[in-house]
Amino acid sequence: MTPATFMTHPLPASEQFEAWRSWYASIFEIIARQPVADGFRGKAVTWMLDGFAFSRVSTPPISANRSKINTRREPLDHWCVSLCKTNSSEYQGGRGWSMVPAMVPYVFSLGEEMSSERSRDRIQLYLARDSFQTIAPLLDAARGMALETPEGRLLADYMILLERNIPDLPAGDAAKLAVAIQAMLSACLAPSSGRVAEAERHIDLTLMERVRQAVRRNLRSPSLGPDRLCREAATSRSQLYRLLEGEGGVVHYIQRRRLSESFSILCDVSKNVSIGRIAEMLCFADASSFSRAFRREFGMSPSDVRAGAIGGLPPTPPPRNAMASGAHNFSQILHSL
Repeated sequence: MTPATFMTHPLPASEQFEAWRSWYASIFEIIARQPVADGFRGKAVTWMLDGFAFSRVSTPPISANRSKINTRREPLDHWCVSLCKTNSSEYQGGRGWSMVPAMVPYVFSLGEEMSSERSRDRIQLYLARDSFQTIAPLLDAARGMALETPEGRLLADYMILLERNIPDLPAGDAAKLAVAIQAMLSACLAPSSGRVAEAERHIDLTLMERVRQAVRRNLRSPSLGPDRLCREAATSRSQLYRLLEGEGGVVHYIQRRRLSESFSILCDVSKNVSIGRIAEMLCFADASSFSRAFRREFGMSPSDVRAGAIGGLPPTPPPRNAMASGAHNFSQILHSL
């Protein structure tokens, strides 16, 4: 199985960090934590499989941040299970900053803002939400957590085993491996059945995943609203309102998802769709109301975003000889899952 490999070693020292930053630019904002004038030797090897990717990364110490702009420009919501092998790391997500020792897995979602201080050698498992819906509540419950438990240590050992064996995996076994990974994650992340609070959270996360999927399926449907969500997510109106209370309510949640989708369309220069047509596709009353809502959400107009995508700073192609795969940046790898 041939991985996507990106490395800065062949480049002049003065160009190495910028090449690395560009590789991850739309997914993470990368900041070096030591001077880069003398070079930045980084290497990422990523195996793309059936609904997931396994990545082995080696760099000098960095900060990697996923900002609000990143989540709007690249609205991916894959999970990532990250394991730093030799040094501790720090992560900031919904639960605040966490110091994560070496060989302790940490779970985060690309659908959320996060910051991290990462060590040199790490392995990461990226899981496409649509491919791992069965264990979505478990993964969502583990977001922002360092899995410093016996089960977490078992998961760390399993990830090291994957790193050792995945290069020799026959392509025909990729689907079987996805099933095995799901089973292992389920065993390591399942909350204690004896804790009522955890059980209630598990139920809420299950319902929230149903709601999220229902909204995603029906973003372009004018009939998307509380009644339809209740039917498709098999939940009551009171449960739906409680689930989305923290999101500003049902209507606000749906509108934010539609605005996020519109941001993605506007950033895609291959899609020559007028702003008025985007407003119509995503069920806004007219282009003016769409533009007002868009500006409130992002602090800029739809035309500003489109102009920036067309004439601003498109993704920078990696320098020649920097990579040995068909992918031109890390975003393409994640979108292929």
